[in-house]
Amino acid sequence: MTNGPSIVQLDTLPPVRCPCGTARRAFADRPELPATVHLTHITVDARTHYHRSQTEVYVVLQCGTNAAIELDGVLHPVSPLSAILIPPGVRHRGIGEMTVLIYCTPKFDSADEFFDEAG
Repeated sequence: MTNGPSIVQLDTLPPVRCPCGTARRAFADRPELPATVHLTHITVDARTHYHRSQTEVYVVLQCGTNAAIELDGVLHPVSPLSAILIPPGVRHRGIGEMTVLIYCTPKFDSADEFFDEAG
């Protein structure tokens, strides 16, 4: 285990499918850290989901002019450098294509992704 600093080039990490689109997740391999950081490309088919224990902060890096974040069914317009705090239990999804940086605490765990609908 290393407790020293490290630099991760987010755009070179392997992308994985997620309810939002694709995510590149950093620092999951550092057991001493309390969080993960994700570079996520949100696609137009992003699915509404929620987490029971994880809190997420989205920072919009790039997005279209009509981009929004849906929080518990309410649409909120976003633009580059918007920051969105999403506590546990809040149903959420991105509307429109966008690239976001996500800070997730505690660390991301796919077992903490839930959907109200089937599929």
